[in-house]
Amino acid sequence: MLDLKILYTPIIILVLSVMAEICPICGLPKDLCVCSEIEKEQQRIRIRLETRKFGRPTTIVDGINNKNTNLANIAQQLKSFCACGGTAKNGQIMLQGDHREKVRQYLVRLGYPEENIELQ
Repeated sequence: MLDLKILYTPIIILVLSVMAEICPICGLPKDLCVCSEIEKEQQRIRIRLETRKFGRPTTIVDGINNKNTNLANIAQQLKSFCACGGTAKNGQIMLQGDHREKVRQYLVRLGYPEENIELQ
């Protein structure tokens, strides 16, 4: 009997490690979790143009919830997509230049609903 326990123990460990992790918010397995999609649908994103010092245009993106999303990562992706400089601070993404339409297109591509993105 002792030999059987030794043989079956690695199988039980293997079965337990294959079981999926469960999301603490929605209760679904991590690979089926829809929390991030629901969160994206509930956000109201504003994209506006401001003129800074010496009349330079700056695109400001705010309304993205920075609790579960990495705002710095999205800012880096937007800077690369728009080929401009910028930063992410105080819950906003600031891009140098007028890139309102490009930012809207990229956010829709990331999965944010088009009707929740407001251009000003």
